[in-house]
Amino acid sequence: MMKPERRHLLLAGAALSLGLMLTGCGKKQHWDLDYVGTVLPNLKFDLTADTGQKVTAKDYEGKVVVLYFGYTHCPDVCPLTMSHLAEAVKELGPQGKDVRILFVSVDPARDTLPVLHAYTQAFSPQAVGLTGTMEQIQDVAKRYHVAFDDGKKDKYGNYVVNHSAAIYVFSKSGRGTLIGSDQSPVKSIVHDLRQLLDD
Repeated sequence: MMKPERRHLLLAGAALSLGLMLTGCGKKQHWDLDYVGTVLPNLKFDLTADTGQKVTAKDYEGKVVVLYFGYTHCPDVCPLTMSHLAEAVKELGPQGKDVRILFVSVDPARDTLPVLHAYTQAFSPQAVGLTGTMEQIQDVAKRYHVAFDDGKKDKYGNYVVNHSAAIYVFSKSGRGTLIGSDQSPVKSIVHDLRQLLDD
């Protein structure tokens, strides 16, 4: 008959081996963008898409979402960021159909639905312009700590909108996961989007 202490050692060894096997099976993820899953609120909004349809976060369940706040008259940061995001989605190949770039306008006075639609589609078929009342936009901006304000108008009535330039990435279930910027390399965006798509 096996001694009790020997049996305990064998059981402990078996438990350790099983634990190591399970650990080995787990998928360890490395993110190129900044992981903020513990602090970034989940995707939530109530806005209007550039097609005129009222939309909420539920309309994008099952898609990896990249949320970006900007405006169509932006001279530099917005088109640069949108170009990077569009390129990243294109590099994903067939997987790109499961990504949505949501471009929230911080300039609803000038960014009408037709203007927003033309702007976003010029970058990617997976991009959607979102707008709403100023109160609705401010609610979403506040949720993600996005600051914006209109600059001084020139004699022609033109103005810039100063705004935060972060990109926010959400999993297919709408979980806040990553944050990047206009400086994030396309290959890093592709890497992280692919991981979220494969989850």
